[in-house]
Amino acid sequence: MSSISIIGAGTMASALAGRALAGGNDVEIVGRDQAKAKELAVELGGGATVGAADTAPAGDIVILTVPYAGAAAVVSGYGDGLRGKIIIDITNPVTPDFTGFVTPEGSSGAQEIAKAAPSGAHVVKAFNTLFANVLTDGPAEGHPLDVFIAGDDPQAKASVSRFIETLGLRPMDTGQLLMARALENVGLMQLGLMTHSIKHTNFSLGVDVRS
Repeated sequence: MSSISIIGAGTMASALAGRALAGGNDVEIVGRDQAKAKELAVELGGGATVGAADTAPAGDIVILTVPYAGAAAVVSGYGDGLRGKIIIDITNPVTPDFTGFVTPEGSSGAQEIAKAAPSGAHVVKAFNTLFANVLTDGPAEGHPLDVFIAGDDPQAKASVSRFIETLGLRPMDTGQLLMARALENVGLMQLGLMTHSIKHTNFSLGVDVRS
């Protein structure tokens, strides 16, 4: 099992924390709004703890569930407090109208966050293609939920994959961190589907492996 620090206290933080606790992981909730972080920890139960926003996260795996606009600043603010840790970026750095990205041309949110991380920290892209309600509900009709991941460090990806499996989900390694660009395009496509055809978030995309 893993030691997890979740930065943020919104719907994705709640969904990830709930599944992580159910999977036997240690979970710390970290937020600038201490009252909101404590409220979430109480709602979750299961031994969830609350960390101070100005103290280095306790977990070996740190999950960023803050909006992309502030994610790099959060990482930069912790400085060497994140050295040696795995940082999971779940963000989709899309424009407000869901027609493009706010990241520099040729880059991705994960790659920009990696630039802000200290040496020795490893950024892994994951969970950006799952809506919070789908993540909370978990597998449906016997079909596993796929979590697509990307990262440059094989050991970090292996640790994230083991963590994902404790959530009852299936990790799918897509390659190095540059593949985060593709994953964020998938996230953008899902937002397009939500907006123009499906009209809700009760859906997911996955891999059907044919024998």
